[in-house]
Amino acid sequence: MGYTVPVGISNKHIHLSQADLEVLFGEGATLTKKKDLKQPGQFAAEEQVQIVGPKGSATLRVLGPTRKETQVELAMTDTRTLGLKGVPVRQSGKLDGTPGIKIVGPKGEIEIDHGVMVAQRHIHLSAAQAKEAGVVDQQVVSVKVLGERELVFGNVVCRCGDAHEREFHIDTDEGNAAALANDVEVEILL
Repeated sequence: MGYTVPVGISNKHIHLSQADLEVLFGEGATLTKKKDLKQPGQFAAEEQVQIVGPKGSATLRVLGPTRKETQVELAMTDTRTLGLKGVPVRQSGKLDGTPGIKIVGPKGEIEIDHGVMVAQRHIHLSAAQAKEAGVVDQQVVSVKVLGERELVFGNVVCRCGDAHEREFHIDTDEGNAAALANDVEVEILL
């Protein structure tokens, strides 16, 4: 077997800008860490919000720290359940041309005009891990999953650098398709 990485299945969540955090949770609000995530400096916060689409609403966990721009990450099933159309698959932070949504917090609500996306599957690797795996930042690879529902995920973007730690990020739809669980090792195919 070649170079392997552990799976990290990402449920629907939201990243908030500081300005939007303060509208939703009150002036001067800060995020309260619930638990650290594998990516350095990233954490799941205690705070949650509601997003409201044409066909329903959903509760999303806020991930920290705050970002430059608010970003909602959903699985395709979530977009359909909420009645959202035209939600593109994108790399984190690439929000041009994405739809918006209403976000409700305990102290206020906002309507963003863009920022809703389905995250493109990707692998996080530190610079040393990327060198060991034989990949470079933004390289597109495939990932092989073994087991009862064996499959190969294509179009996997490598995100490499000091702010990253070895992990293959997929959403709940993708994890369910391959009957995967967090921390299962999968193989990078070059």
